[in-house]
Amino acid sequence: MTNPLYQQGWNRLREVDAEAGERVIASLQDISPDLGRYIIEFGFGEVYNRPGLSLQQRELATIAALTALGNTTPQLKVHIAAGLNVGLSQQEIHETILQMALYAGFPAALNGMFAAKEVFAEHDGA
Repeated sequence: MTNPLYQQGWNRLREVDAEAGERVIASLQDISPDLGRYIIEFGFGEVYNRPGLSLQQRELATIAALTALGNTTPQLKVHIAAGLNVGLSQQEIHETILQMALYAGFPAALNGMFAAKEVFAEHDGA
């Protein structure tokens, strides 16, 4: 029987990230399935299911944080796509990344904007 928290997290992951999230978890199976389980159970089973923020707000916060870190392009791309998936507009994502130029610096904002450009092009071409 599947752990209820795992199932709740898996359902939320599919709602937010769809296939991209599933690919991330699948990519961990041969190196660290436990890390994948932690992401599902804690990240999506607990944190993403808390009250107080909408999925859109959670994705904007995640996009801002990943942009500010400046070295998380693969994860940032997944969450930009997730933001579009949960109803954020390209403009909302663009403005969030642009805002990070003030607090994380221009290099981080540039990296974030180039990641967004790629995701937007894939999304528009889909």
